[in-house]
Amino acid sequence: MRDFTLVKYKGLIETIGLTKYVPLPVHDYLTSPQERCIILRHDVDRAVGRNLAMARLEAEYGVKSTYYFRHVKDVFIPKAIEEIADMGHEVGFHYEVMDKAKGDKEKALEIFRKELDDLRQYADVTTACMHGNPFASWSNRDLWKDYDFEDFGLIGEPYYSIDYSKVLYLTDTGRTWADRNIRVKDVLENPDNELSTKYGKIIRSTDDVINLVKREDLKQICILAHPNRWCDGMMGWTKELVMQNLKNVGKACIIQYRKMSN
Repeated sequence: MRDFTLVKYKGLIETIGLTKYVPLPVHDYLTSPQERCIILRHDVDRAVGRNLAMARLEAEYGVKSTYYFRHVKDVFIPKAIEEIADMGHEVGFHYEVMDKAKGDKEKALEIFRKELDDLRQYADVTTACMHGNPFASWSNRDLWKDYDFEDFGLIGEPYYSIDYSKVLYLTDTGRTWADRNIRVKDVLENPDNELSTKYGKIIRSTDDVINLVKREDLKQICILAHPNRWCDGMMGWTKELVMQNLKNVGKACIIQYRKMSN
């Protein structure tokens, strides 16, 4: 069976339901953590229709997760934001303000304030997560080196607020679960922690993730899935595969170039 389809994701959700894991959005994990849980997080980067399809699927199984919306034309769609919130999912802010301000932190802070206010017109937003631009020399989370996201009524930012030495972080960045050398910005502050080092070598496909969940070896897992990468239709699935492979080559070159420069 093809990977990165909604059918495959359905299998993952069904597997979680058969275990002792409690699926949680980011907000619920930060406010009411469960001893055995899986944090489900999604970045709404593009293809809002695919995000809605995944959110509806999760809702069918009574699963709540977090959807981080970018503030860009093709993603910031009020009806979609409201529908996902109405299904019981958490809506969060997927900010890229350092990119928009070209590294100017004061300007970035003002953009953050305005865009967060915009999003809060359509949903209750209590967490925010940075969007990664592999071509920028800065990271959007650099903003919090000088400022505090709690000043905006936010209770957390997944890259700062979750202890990944205790929570295994799995992401489909690059359209693969494998910890390959293609992650430019979607990386932890300490990517070489014991959990990431151990499981990063054995998790490659969604079937690997499903099998890991079945074994229930770990107490807490965070799964980041980008819904735009998950498609059942053969044409859309193939296009996503080809485009992502091309992007991965570019990202690998960026990483290698920066290593040489340093």
